[in-house]
Amino acid sequence: MIKAIIFDIDNTLLDFMTMKSNAINAAVDGMISNGLPIEKDLAIKQIFDIYNFKGYEHQKVLNEFIINVVGDIDYRILAAGIVEYKIAKEASLSLYPGVKDTLINLSNFGLKLGILSDAPSREAWIRMYILKIHKIFDQVVTFNDTGFYKPAKEPFVKIKELLSVEYHECLMVGDWPERDIKGAKQLGMKTAFAKYGSTEIIDNSGADYELDTIHELIDIIRSENKIL
Repeated sequence: MIKAIIFDIDNTLLDFMTMKSNAINAAVDGMISNGLPIEKDLAIKQIFDIYNFKGYEHQKVLNEFIINVVGDIDYRILAAGIVEYKIAKEASLSLYPGVKDTLINLSNFGLKLGILSDAPSREAWIRMYILKIHKIFDQVVTFNDTGFYKPAKEPFVKIKELLSVEYHECLMVGDWPERDIKGAKQLGMKTAFAKYGSTEIIDNSGADYELDTIHELIDIIRSENKIL
């Protein structure tokens, strides 16, 4: 029987990559219009190169990018990039279709709901608050809570203990097989691959279930828990 469902946030509940791309596009436009001497396509590539090397939550990406281009920080250019990034980020932040209704329905089944994210605590909570889902979850564990990234055991142990359930009573839902699915399965959790949010074509996720939409969790829980 499933008593708790644990969700990753980015590319599982919200379209993180679309938000990130729109925010970086806006930031680059703002920096170029304020004098940054670089072509837009090259600027975007260089910023994503930094992200790919240091992680998509790297907070100093624009600082490093500007230094790479002009050799030092120009605060007028940096301010333009930060402001335009934040405006576009908030405008682009959106849940996948059916997320909020599905979460409410799962909660109505009596399930505990948790978040397990590799994002920093501040960023995870800001996204949840903007999207108005911060009150839906019983427990939230982020990178800052354990100091470990998935698939390390520590984050999964932490959320399981906070939810006061056994591992086999948990269903982990995430878009990254090497982190979300692998990490959960090593402790005996059931798993569901959020195929709709994956940025890659995955032939074999290794998950117990594969989701084309998040709404499919309703039927999975009805089957697992024998709910008519």
